[in-house]
Amino acid sequence: MIQSIVFLIVLGIASIIAGKKFMAIRRNILLGKDEPDVEDAGQRWKNVFLIAFGQKKMFKRWIPALLHGFVYVAFLFTQIELIEIIIDGVFNQHRFFRPFLGGFYTFLISLIEILSLLAFIATLAFLARRNLLKIPRFQKSEMNGWPKLDGNIILYLEIVLVICVFMMNGADEVLYNNGLTHANGVGSGETGSFNFAITSSLGPMLFGGMSEGALVIVERVGWWGHILVVLAFLNYLPISKHLHIMLAFPNVYYAKLASRGQMQNMPAIMNEVKSMMDPDAAFADDGGDDEELPDFGSKDVFDLGWKDILGAYSCTECGRCTSVCPANLTGKKLSPRKIMMDIRDRAEEVGQHLDAGKVDFIAQDKRDAQKTLTAENYDDGKSLFDYISKEELHACTTCNACVEACPIMINPLEPILKLRRYEILTESAGPTEWLPMFTSIENSGAVWAVPDARDKWTQLIDNNKES
Repeated sequence: MIQSIVFLIVLGIASIIAGKKFMAIRRNILLGKDEPDVEDAGQRWKNVFLIAFGQKKMFKRWIPALLHGFVYVAFLFTQIELIEIIIDGVFNQHRFFRPFLGGFYTFLISLIEILSLLAFIATLAFLARRNLLKIPRFQKSEMNGWPKLDGNIILYLEIVLVICVFMMNGADEVLYNNGLTHANGVGSGETGSFNFAITSSLGPMLFGGMSEGALVIVERVGWWGHILVVLAFLNYLPISKHLHIMLAFPNVYYAKLASRGQMQNMPAIMNEVKSMMDPDAAFADDGGDDEELPDFGSKDVFDLGWKDILGAYSCTECGRCTSVCPANLTGKKLSPRKIMMDIRDRAEEVGQHLDAGKVDFIAQDKRDAQKTLTAENYDDGKSLFDYISKEELHACTTCNACVEACPIMINPLEPILKLRRYEILTESAGPTEWLPMFTSIENSGAVWAVPDARDKWTQLIDNNKES
């Protein structure tokens, strides 16, 4: 009874804290602009099944895909034991499913043990790849500090989780052998074996000589350790790159379906071009002298689409995008992974200020009328350009290599283009090397500054036809 009360208190507190953190992330994602409604739900669900759930794009690199697969599948199947632990914690029914599933239960837990062992091996391999082998994509400058520590913390937690599983099952096996188990459906004093694939042998080997009291302690340490690691992981996710465990699925669902080479249209620019082609229409609806010119592109997270921010929070920081980026490979400053990390960090910064509610961050022209800080009146004097340098933006060749490489269909190119559009179209700035091209396009409609009209070749064709 006491255990159930303590369990419910711990579960409730951890769930409430985690829930608040996840709601804050949802708020941060929705700082971005509204996006058009999605179409072709069938294709989107197919992508979720094949890419997010089926890990299809991971297998472009077989070694990490195989190791990740062990951890991923083990994570999925371990939820069965997690459900049992929750039922045990609430209703004091240890191994609740065993009497109902019979031999299939033995098969399931045996499968979980095998997968857990494979996940343990994969976790050690991941630690070695990050810290001993020093895979180049994990050694980039943006991975220094917290990102590197974050990548290791989750691996340490995975090791603790696997140890707890084997402690609980192994001690439980010895208790059953001695007629002391409290498993559901086993009578008092009844002896036997669970016959699990690994702990039926490992349990007696490690814990066979222990007293009843010691065995109970080991079993409960494994039981409590399992649920506490899970709850700690749940509360750790919102500040970790491993948030992709949850957000990869919606990110893949909402990912762009159009051809990768198709850039997002800008209606404001399109209307400007139409007015240039039809001056009468432009003068008929000039909007008056007092009308403010619109901002083109994006300056801050408020100007991005919420899907861009969702992609930033979904980023696994695996570095596959950066490892194939031709700009990065040739020594330029651009790293698509860093772009997404910077967007997430900026959204986090804004979110923390909104939570603090400091009136100092209310826009200067709205302070007299508004006393509560909101996303609509927020202005801390900073923008994404304080995180992302223009040198990084200029280095992008829009080749879409990063988009193709991402295993969960994040599109770093979209925010890069939006930031670059703001710099060029709103600030009238840009690299000096690009200015002659812009001038030429404006004056002659062609990239190269040539003396002849762009459509002169069509006139020559017409003349030839007439002759």
